[in-house]
Amino acid sequence: MKKTALQLVLALALIAGLAVRASAVQVQDLVRIKGAEGSKLVGMGLVMGLPGTGDGGKFTPAMQSLARVIEHLAVGGVTASDLRNTKNVAMVAMTVNVPANGVREGDRLDVHVSSIGPAKSLEGGRLFLIPLTGPLPGSDIFAYAEGPISVENINLPNTGVIKNGAQMVQDIRAQYMDDYGQVTFVIDDKIASWPTASNLASHINGVITLDDGPDIARAVDPKNIVVQLPRADQNNPGAFLSQILTSYIDPPLIGTGARVKINEAAGTIVFGANVQISPVVISTQGLTITTVTPPIEPTPEVPVVETNNWVSIDPENRGGTKLADLLNALKQLRVEAKDRIAIVKELDKVGALHAELIIE
Repeated sequence: MKKTALQLVLALALIAGLAVRASAVQVQDLVRIKGAEGSKLVGMGLVMGLPGTGDGGKFTPAMQSLARVIEHLAVGGVTASDLRNTKNVAMVAMTVNVPANGVREGDRLDVHVSSIGPAKSLEGGRLFLIPLTGPLPGSDIFAYAEGPISVENINLPNTGVIKNGAQMVQDIRAQYMDDYGQVTFVIDDKIASWPTASNLASHINGVITLDDGPDIARAVDPKNIVVQLPRADQNNPGAFLSQILTSYIDPPLIGTGARVKINEAAGTIVFGANVQISPVVISTQGLTITTVTPPIEPTPEVPVVETNNWVSIDPENRGGTKLADLLNALKQLRVEAKDRIAIVKELDKVGALHAELIIE
């Protein structure tokens, strides 16, 4: 019996712990680390082997580039005018998205290709080997790109992708920490505010405390929290940062702000449970509210029916109510989704909706 009782206590404790975590949010879902942003590589080159859908000899930049390639690799003396009948080549611009965590030499990335001349389509073409640099003038070469182009959208035949077409020849590392051993946590724009930043900094200081030392985290503005790494952790910050990022914080400490998001195509309205509206009277075409008032001795056969085409929303006479109350009432009245969306938009126009309205 004792063993069974102990097992029950442990099970209840586990369930309680899971319940707490289910309602909490990990810090890493709320912030990103400054310096861990994505970057881009760029380049310009030639797509060859097109089935007559290229730039044509009249597009001089493409023909001049092709002439330089031929002169470099084969024979000299070729000019753009010599290539005036060439229709299987197109000049293109290239971009490569570098992941936020960086890349290492030898890694491969997708290349996004766009025609910059009068080419009709890039379908069937192959990018000639070309170096890729950073976006700033004079940047180093970080990768080389080449390969067959796939046109993924038939409505945009002048753009395409080369899967794994870029191979890195230099590392691009994310710079998480500054010269002073500090890491900056950047709060998501949707929740950035002074209360949120202050609460997150206090939470971090509760997760990691130093003996006889100052707090390691401080909110410097509504969006940024600076964390000072101890000297012992600066050469190997992984465990230190992971402890912070995987910790849980209670949602009430995160000032997300009131938001209502409407997707008109899908007919959906998504909002927080505490979104408030001012007292309002709503009347709309086709809206009929029927209340059934039974007599002193109510019977289903003899109700008293009152019909109105308006509704006042403030059921508890508190001078305001929740948007959920209104939408639930409209749903019970079988008001269609498009009409419910229209009502919410009108509430926002007259200032009765106390939340940011986002329409997709």
